[in-house]
Amino acid sequence: MRSNPAAESRHSSGGRAWFERFVDRINDHISRAPFFGIIVVALAAWAVSKPLWGSTTKWELGLHTGSAILSLLLLVLLENAGRRGEEASQEKLNVIAEALSDLMSHQAGDSEELRASVRRLRDAVGLEERH
Repeated sequence: MRSNPAAESRHSSGGRAWFERFVDRINDHISRAPFFGIIVVALAAWAVSKPLWGSTTKWELGLHTGSAILSLLLLVLLENAGRRGEEASQEKLNVIAEALSDLMSHQAGDSEELRASVRRLRDAVGLEERH
């Protein structure tokens, strides 16, 4: 079976980096209902805090600034988690395709059509890394 560069780099790195572990923990928390509740409570607290601000403009600016910062941070964290999930899924598909191509090559015998299918399948494995 041929080697998979993505799998080799992940296995040789000795595990996940601190940022990946951090992203996983954050993703576990923000993808659940309590986080939604926290956001609703924060918005309610902002809404009732209007008398404490000097003007309506400052009150609205506080919400816009806070939500923009939170949105940017969450976007980066969720994109990182999504990218790693996609890479893991692609690696699993590559392993399945490699195993299938090995099985097909053992069964090919005199079938030129099956051998051609094996070549196409093997060429497709790792295609996402070449593009």
